[in-house]
Amino acid sequence: MTPDSLVLGATGFVGRSLVAELLRQGRTVAAAVRGSGDRLTAWLAGQGVESSRLTAVTCDVTVPGLGLRENAGLEAVRDVYNAAGRFAFGLTVQEARSVNVTGALNVADWAATRPGLRRLVHVSGYRVSGGSPDHRREGPYEASKKEGDAAVRARAAELGLPLTVVNPATVIGPGQFIGLASLVRDLRHRRLPILPGGPGVFVPVVDIDYLVRFMAALPEHPETAGRSYWVLDDETPELPELVALLAAHLGVPAPRWSVPVGLVRRLPRALTGVDPETLSFLSKDRYDTAPALAFAERIGLRMPPVGQALRRWADDLVAARFGEGPAERETAAGRGAPRGTR
Repeated sequence: MTPDSLVLGATGFVGRSLVAELLRQGRTVAAAVRGSGDRLTAWLAGQGVESSRLTAVTCDVTVPGLGLRENAGLEAVRDVYNAAGRFAFGLTVQEARSVNVTGALNVADWAATRPGLRRLVHVSGYRVSGGSPDHRREGPYEASKKEGDAAVRARAAELGLPLTVVNPATVIGPGQFIGLASLVRDLRHRRLPILPGGPGVFVPVVDIDYLVRFMAALPEHPETAGRSYWVLDDETPELPELVALLAAHLGVPAPRWSVPVGLVRRLPRALTGVDPETLSFLSKDRYDTAPALAFAERIGLRMPPVGQALRRWADDLVAARFGEGPAERETAAGRGAPRGTR
């Protein structure tokens, strides 16, 4: 069967879940991978997802044309989902830009060659607004996401692409072992001596299943072309309350003190236990989620209660040993069997 959708970053946390959602909806999907695709199909099988309508294609977003063969069988692709991204702290500027800027532009250019293109859905970051990227202050990762967001919008306008930008917050769910997961790991192992940021700091989250259902629906609705959506749960507790909630669930003490971000920047990492590059994510900013909530309402999509989602994620993290080893037999609260990386 000829694919009608292409998912870039298909083996990543968001990408693989999006592939699963599209297949469940009866779509015929091409998954862009760096290797054979066996890891993705094995993961899908573990989720009970039938993959006969899945085609794995070898791809490299860092090169023009995405490294795709001319006879890759993608002529009928209508919807292109770019969930590819390089997320890590400690990247060089070039490492971050190669995927998050150059790669994003290469995807847009390739999408423009599809004669029946219905939509390009670009996954950006939620902290991409507010001026030019500053690699020194923000760090290469966040600066590259900000630069990539602006570059893709400009390229789409230049080429006349039907673009929708999705700006998700911290995505949580089984198998998510990076980002906020490192804070949960340190909390679990009692290695979080202080809480950076303090009152008012807002680190929003969004459930993975909610996010991919939101994304999958976008091309079906013409009015979402040319729009961008902050996809996050406004009910996420402020950081001190979020950490207290998780600490109570994990059965460990929460940090007794919080320290303003400006002071944390000046303290030794050995004392704070905080990677300096993570501090740019600690802010009191709020985001305009009204358009995303209105669209979700139209398609009948509801977020799970955020406390429930956070506790369930913490259980999965503990059961999977934070992705670092064999799963534990019990969840954080001592219930159920290990689920590992769903």
